[in-house]
Amino acid sequence: MEPWRTAIVNADPTRIEIRGHDVTAMMRSATFTDAIFLLHHTRLPTPDERRLFDAMLIGGADHGAGAPSCAAARLAASGNRQSPSAAVAAGVLTIGEEHGGAGARCMELIARGLQLARKDSLTLEVAAAHLVDQARASGERLPGFGHRVHAAIDPRVSVLFGLAEDAQLAGDGVRFARALEAALKEKVKPIPLNIDGALAAILHDLGFPPLVGMLLFIISRVAGISAEVAEEYGREKPMRIRIPVVYDGPDSHVASKE
Repeated sequence: MEPWRTAIVNADPTRIEIRGHDVTAMMRSATFTDAIFLLHHTRLPTPDERRLFDAMLIGGADHGAGAPSCAAARLAASGNRQSPSAAVAAGVLTIGEEHGGAGARCMELIARGLQLARKDSLTLEVAAAHLVDQARASGERLPGFGHRVHAAIDPRVSVLFGLAEDAQLAGDGVRFARALEAALKEKVKPIPLNIDGALAAILHDLGFPPLVGMLLFIISRVAGISAEVAEEYGREKPMRIRIPVVYDGPDSHVASKE
């Protein structure tokens, strides 16, 4: 049988290394954010990258008990008091295309737009307008834009972009995301970037592949999910969540009497 291959962790009876970095040394001098960055990249972050990564993880950690991932976790915790891992897993399993998946798709959109700009020698603004026109023609929504709560502005975006710009880490990804936002405003209506779009732009500029756009959301949101589960166990009675249900199917069929 061929052995599994990995370039992430090397462990033997005397050592544990993550991408060549000794874990015991990192435990003394690094942060958990450093470890997350290293696990998904090929190197440790710079201090500015660490601060930016910290902000991204904080921004996505929780958005209230009504968010699908947290609501599902609390529902599972309400009915299962013996397995917190099952409740946390229930929350994670709600993360997908519609909830938490926009970051990865937005990273792909940004990469496609930048490739278009380079290939056809277009400005970022013209390439962004072209992608908006394509989305309008196909009836698709642009991932990373709009929010059901923060309809006018997602306050987390300006913080993330501000940190990236102050640290000179904002590149074409951030610029193209802003160009898409401007093109949407001109051609459709004002639809602001949300945190998924901000994460996508920054992760692109930091050299991460699109899949990390969703994976980072999962890593961040697990912290919030676990807190929601702990609160459900600590404050609420078992089976306390009762979802209102209205039946709108066919009327009862009563057998006729002969």
